[in-house]
Amino acid sequence: MRNRSCLSLILLALPTLALAGERPNLVFIIADDCTYLDLEVYGGQAKTPHLNQLAREGLLFNRCFQTAPMCSPTRHNIYTGIYPVKSGAWPNHTNVYPGTKSIAHYLKDAGYRVALSGKTHIAPLESFPFEYSGEFRTADPTKPDPYPTIDRLLAESKAAESPFCLFACSNEPHLPYNKGDPADYPPASLKLPPSWVDTPKTRQSYSKYLAEITFFDAQCGAILKLLSKHGLDSNTLVMVVSEQGSAFPFAKWTCFELGLASGMIVRWPGKTTAGATTAALVEYCDVTPTFLDAAGLQTPGTMDGKSFLPVLRGKATEHKTYTFGIHTTRGINNGSQAFGVRSCGTKRYRYIRNLHPDTTFTNAVTRVGARADFWSSWVTKAQSGDAHAVAMVAKYQHRPAEELYDVVADPHCLDNLIRLPQLQRVKKELSGQLDAWMASQGDLGAETEAIAHTRKKGYGKTKKKRRKPAVSSEKPDKSSRG
Repeated sequence: MRNRSCLSLILLALPTLALAGERPNLVFIIADDCTYLDLEVYGGQAKTPHLNQLAREGLLFNRCFQTAPMCSPTRHNIYTGIYPVKSGAWPNHTNVYPGTKSIAHYLKDAGYRVALSGKTHIAPLESFPFEYSGEFRTADPTKPDPYPTIDRLLAESKAAESPFCLFACSNEPHLPYNKGDPADYPPASLKLPPSWVDTPKTRQSYSKYLAEITFFDAQCGAILKLLSKHGLDSNTLVMVVSEQGSAFPFAKWTCFELGLASGMIVRWPGKTTAGATTAALVEYCDVTPTFLDAAGLQTPGTMDGKSFLPVLRGKATEHKTYTFGIHTTRGINNGSQAFGVRSCGTKRYRYIRNLHPDTTFTNAVTRVGARADFWSSWVTKAQSGDAHAVAMVAKYQHRPAEELYDVVADPHCLDNLIRLPQLQRVKKELSGQLDAWMASQGDLGAETEAIAHTRKKGYGKTKKKRRKPAVSSEKPDKSSRG
């Protein structure tokens, strides 16, 4: 009987063992403050030859969204699969609640090596037990062997015949714009978005920003080259996303369409159709469930996200009906004391609710002496009486209680349709969906905004006063410096 029981257990384990041998490697590459419409692969002006090629080999998503248009909430959202308020990470520079698990836990438990190279912006450490390295953030991708730690991860994983998951997190094209070659983008030749104010400073900053996107594209190319070097292309799911929109107005720090919309390209040989596109609505909180699903794992019930593996495999053309957005200015650099925003969108419409419509919206870009001083040139032009500048400065800093946009006809959200009689049913539908979503998240709107600062990393910890060192004539030992 005992031998028969052992044989039964072995037979039951065989499918699992077979699956383990087929589990894909997972590579996720993310930009930093990049408006997806600026990418050449999406018809933009920034040259992206490696992403263009990746799209020819994989699946291009046209309707991908993140929930929070800031770096820290976005990354917590991706790795946990949980929306920002429920996870505790809705302001910038923040923490998830104690005990929150991330993709690093689930894939490690399943036998994956899980690494993150580059920008982090997540906390606390125990919720994100990745193998960390900084080289994807600092190294020049055009130099020989720019990512030795990543190279070693791939080599060791292949030698051990074990799967890996790599998050390669760029810092481009985040301010300051100092990477890449702006000479490739003469300011006078650039076409500006219709929501921008045309000034020399705007064009100069845009030129430098586009150059940084091309630098990010080179980073993507270097990772793809490493996969090819180790012969890992065929069993690796590669996903590239652009993160939230750029630091230019009407993108990052807003729930306008270009603050929440993202580019996404997925290449998975033999699974995704080469050169295909999809209009399926997906969100960043769906990434971890999708990766777990690809690895043969169940999505934990604590997650808000939902696997879109059927879309990747070509077995489904739709995924979600609604996407949601949240923005908190409290605690960001030069942010308004209270300027909360919530949003619900479909493929065609975006509804926005401004929780503090009487407050002037401010952020790092509107700060006097900002690293990119294009905003001051907008204000100066508005003060000179330029009608477009007056309208755009006012629209950016002063918002009504509600907004509604046809984002297919008006992706830059110029024309607020909230009062149109024929769209009142749409307004009611999206407002109701937003109410239900906020309730499911424990989001109390203005009350939740008021406590945003309590979620900041290090909140409540008392800072110890540094003691002044005793006066000494001895010189410090340089060899002991950290």
